[in-house]
Amino acid sequence: MNMHGWILGCGIGPAIRGKMAPMDSLKSEIASVAARLVVEEGFEYGPAKRRAVKQMGLPLRSALPGNDEVEDAVVEYVSLFCADTQPAELLALRRLALAWMEHMAVFRPHLGGAVWHGTATRLSDIYIQLFCDDSKSAEIALIDHQMCYVPRTVSGFNGELVESLSVHAFCPDLKEEVGVHLLVYDCDDMRGALKPDAKGRSPRGDIEAVRRLLHDQRP
Repeated sequence: MNMHGWILGCGIGPAIRGKMAPMDSLKSEIASVAARLVVEEGFEYGPAKRRAVKQMGLPLRSALPGNDEVEDAVVEYVSLFCADTQPAELLALRRLALAWMEHMAVFRPHLGGAVWHGTATRLSDIYIQLFCDDSKSAEIALIDHQMCYVPRTVSGFNGELVESLSVHAFCPDLKEEVGVHLLVYDCDDMRGALKPDAKGRSPRGDIEAVRRLLHDQRP
């Protein structure tokens, strides 16, 4: 099945032609288009959903699928179109993530996002949460090691605003740069960081957990 056939099979064609579809079906269609944008163009889930709505010619206020629905669609898309390349790309990103976690080990790093959950491709960024005694200590560590970074404010795992220190890191296995985002939390935030997500999974893992993933994923 090619990409066009997969999209039509998800019911996207009728939606674009303006035929009415039940809300759940329409959300599924949006998730399918968003999944393609995530995998093929490196979009994050939120922007991918909004771009999907625009591409499908839907009202801007259309009800959007949840991130879990998009993730399920990403898994399906990867299994259909990227099965030959994605495992090696995921392995490369996890190796790079572990290197950064070991470099920032004093800040209790935890890996989250697609690289942790296993849906990442070479276009995916790496998201590492740091739990610091002093909110500025991670930034000072980057400065001390003369690393270029871009500070910004992003939404954290509880919806709160947190500081992100973003760098471009060279990935030896992929032979290209990858975005690495270090999200800075207070130590007290770790108490809620490991609560199971809606699918009952651990939403992030520490250094030892990532090492186990790499061990299990060895070619």
